[in-house]
Amino acid sequence: MKNSFQRELKILYAIQGTGNGHVARAREIIPILQEYGKVDLVLSGDQSSIDLPIPVKFHSKGLTFKYNKSGGLSFLKTLFKNNFLHILKEIIEFPIKDYDVVVNDFEFITAWSAKLRGVKTFGLGHQLAFLSSKSPRPKHKDLVGEWLLKNYAPVDKPIAFHFDSFDDYIFSPVIRKEIRSLNASKEGYYTVYLPAFGDDQLKKYLSRIPEIRWEVFSKNCTKAYSYKNIYFKPTNNQGFLESFAKCEGILTSAGFETPAEALYLGKKLFCIPIKNQYEQYCNAAALSQLNIPISYHMNSDSIGEIAQWARVSEPLKIDYPDQTRKIIEREIFEEVYALLIEKDINMDRVIY
Repeated sequence: MKNSFQRELKILYAIQGTGNGHVARAREIIPILQEYGKVDLVLSGDQSSIDLPIPVKFHSKGLTFKYNKSGGLSFLKTLFKNNFLHILKEIIEFPIKDYDVVVNDFEFITAWSAKLRGVKTFGLGHQLAFLSSKSPRPKHKDLVGEWLLKNYAPVDKPIAFHFDSFDDYIFSPVIRKEIRSLNASKEGYYTVYLPAFGDDQLKKYLSRIPEIRWEVFSKNCTKAYSYKNIYFKPTNNQGFLESFAKCEGILTSAGFETPAEALYLGKKLFCIPIKNQYEQYCNAAALSQLNIPISYHMNSDSIGEIAQWARVSEPLKIDYPDQTRKIIEREIFEEVYALLIEKDINMDRVIY
């Protein structure tokens, strides 16, 4: 079902840009949205190394969470690196009513602008899965974390993605075409993407497993270099895809997209959640149900667990179906068309 409405729809798609996951998903969703109208993008944050297929119209620093180099969320950096008066100004001044359709992937500015003005917003993302009590949680719930997941970017209609369909509005992950088209193989080395850790800490521990070759994608280096059995590379999408395609497994944080892509490709997966980031603890709880090994620290104990994982564990492969187009058509545009037709009928009655 492509756009059959009598005028071109104006679509706003707002994306959280503080990591690669939201942007990777957006690369798949944008071309589908473009079939229904003109798409303007909002990107909050600038920490993604993945390019978007069309220019960003509105770029904001948004409300950004900052991390330290030992694997954790830094509350002080988060507090002092955000300009809250400027954020409020952006919320108030954003032209949210200019759009027929507003789609939001955990983006703070437009979510609150729409809420304050009564503009219907379709949520499309992973964090929305935690609106449901059926989504896995860690043993100890974090009340602040729960509140943030449910209120950071409020939407009217949630459409969520998770490792499994834990509720009727939760669907399987959006696996980007770049991953689906990879000619995957296994060439003995392991890929590492742990953006919350500094290079020195990774050198200290990964060098203790000398028989394994580690390919580390680091935001802290601009040029590739090696240290013993560890090969550091700058973070970029193409290089990561090439490494991911041929690795035996991936050592990464407990985000959503990268673990989902590893499961889809049948790669061995070991996750270290970012400290103090509750969403990652929730993801770790879900991955634990799939028997994916999890460690909450990078230390002597965990490096033994990682060595055991690399040496003897078997991968899990999940064939997530490609249903993104069907979800967007059914969950967003069937409702949008019905609302717009009703609105036009009511306007005709007023004019008459």
